[in-house]
Amino acid sequence: MPAKDSYILALDQGTTSSRAIVFNRAGSVIGTKQIPFTQIYPKPGWVEHDPLEIWQTQYEAAQGAIADAQILPQQIAAIGITNQRETVVLWDAKTGKPVHNAIVWQCRRSSAICQELKAAGFEDEVRARTGLVLDPYFSGTKLMWLFRENPSLLARAERGELCFGTVDSWLIWKLTGRHATDATNASRTLLFNIHDGRWDEEILRTFKLPASILPQVLPSSAEYGRTSKELFGVEIPVTGCAGDQQAALFGHACFKPGESKNTYGTGCFALMNTGSVPVASKHKLLTTIAWDLGQGYTYALEGSVFIAGAVVQWLRDELRILVDSAESETLARSVPDTGGVVLVPAFVGMGAPYWDPDARGAVLGLTRGSSRAHLTRAAIEAVAYQSRDLMVAMEKDFGAQLPFIKADGGASANSFLMQFQSDILDRPVILPEVGEVTALGAAYLAGLKVGYWAGLEDVERNWQRRREFRPEMGQELRQRLLARWDKAVEVTRMFRS
Repeated sequence: MPAKDSYILALDQGTTSSRAIVFNRAGSVIGTKQIPFTQIYPKPGWVEHDPLEIWQTQYEAAQGAIADAQILPQQIAAIGITNQRETVVLWDAKTGKPVHNAIVWQCRRSSAICQELKAAGFEDEVRARTGLVLDPYFSGTKLMWLFRENPSLLARAERGELCFGTVDSWLIWKLTGRHATDATNASRTLLFNIHDGRWDEEILRTFKLPASILPQVLPSSAEYGRTSKELFGVEIPVTGCAGDQQAALFGHACFKPGESKNTYGTGCFALMNTGSVPVASKHKLLTTIAWDLGQGYTYALEGSVFIAGAVVQWLRDELRILVDSAESETLARSVPDTGGVVLVPAFVGMGAPYWDPDARGAVLGLTRGSSRAHLTRAAIEAVAYQSRDLMVAMEKDFGAQLPFIKADGGASANSFLMQFQSDILDRPVILPEVGEVTALGAAYLAGLKVGYWAGLEDVERNWQRRREFRPEMGQELRQRLLARWDKAVEVTRMFRS
C-alpha cells in the first residue's frame, strides 16, 4: 500500500500538447503542466510530429506538474500514460533515435493504400479481426506507407533493427527502456486481433510488415517497468496505460454496458461500454478494446470525428477571425442562429459514420449578410452535429437509447456547445466535477495496480457531476436543422481531394 502522502502522476500526451497531472486519492488535481509542440504539415492532408519533441515536452511537463504540486518525485506512487492514438513512431532499437517523423492519426497519406487493400477484397476480413475499417486514420497503413517510401527502413526492420509503436510505446521506451504497449492502443493499429488478443499473423503477411518490430502487449493496468533513476532521481513504477479515449471512458467510471461518454478535443470521440462481448457495428462504427485489467477484455463501440475543437483553432489560426478560442462562445451567442450558414469541417476527410477520407470541408448557405459570428456559430454547431451522427449510430448498434451522455475535453468548457449538443441530441449532457477525465483514467489504471485505489468502487465513488445540460429545443426546429445538416454533408461529399 502506497504511503498516505503519495500521489499518482498521469502523462497525457495529446495531439497538440503534452500534459502531466498529479492526482490525489480523491481524484482531484493537485499539480499540472501543459506544453504545446510543433505541428508539421509537409503536404495538404499530411500531419507529422517530431518524436523527440513529443518526448521532451512530455518529460518537461512531468517535471513541471510535480513542481506545481509542491511534492517530491519520491511521493509519486506510480505513473499512468495516456496518449493520442494511431500515431506511428519508428525508432532505432539500439540507439532509440527516431528514423522518421511521427505520422499523426489525422494524416491521410495512406489513402491510396487503403483503396488498394479494399480493391483486393481485404476489408471484411480486416474488420472481422480488428473491429476497424480500412481507413488511413489507423496505424497499419501508415506503417505500410513508410516502408514503401523507404525500402531501406523495411530492410532494417526485417533485420530486427527497428521498433514500431504508437506514442504510448515511445514514451514507455523513453521512460523504462521497455518495448511495450497495452491492448487498447494495440487495438487501434489495424494489426491486432481483438478476439484472440494477439498481433494478427495473417494481416501482417497481407500488409508485408515484420512482426519483430511490434511491441509486447500488456494489460492496461500492469507492470511496464520503472523509470530510469536519472529522469526523476528515483525509480518510479509505470503501471497504467491506455489510449486517450479509452482512458476517458474509464475516468468517467463507465463500467456498465450501455454507459457512454463523448470527448470534445481536437477531434470528437464517443465510446460506449459493451461489456465482455464485442459488438459488431452495422452502422459504420468501430469495435475496440475499452480496457484490460488482467481479467479479460472489456469492449466498446466507438465513433470518431476527426475535426472538432480543431475547427475553432482553424478559425483562430488560419482565418484569424478569433483572437482566442474562448472568444468563439461569445461570438456564437451574439447571433440568434447561423443565418443559414452550415460548415462541414471535413478538413482531413470524414470519420464515422461516413468513413470518407477524400471528402473536403465546405461552407454552405453564405449570403452578403453572413458574418464572422455566423461562421463561428456554424463551426461550433458542426461539432455537435457530427457527434449526434455518432451517437444515433451507437444507439442503433446497441439496441437501446442513451439516457444521457457524459462529456469531457477542452471544448466541453464551451457552454454554448454543450447546450446545443443536448438540444440537437435530445438527451442530457453531463459534465464531471474533475474535467481532466482522460488523465484521470490513466491515473486510475496505474493506481489500481499498486493498490493506491482498492478497486472500481473507489473510482465510481470519486466521480461527481458538476453540471447538467438539458434539451430546450423544440422538435420541429431540431428536425429542420438536422435535415439541413444532412443535406450539407451530402453536398460536401461530392467534392473530392
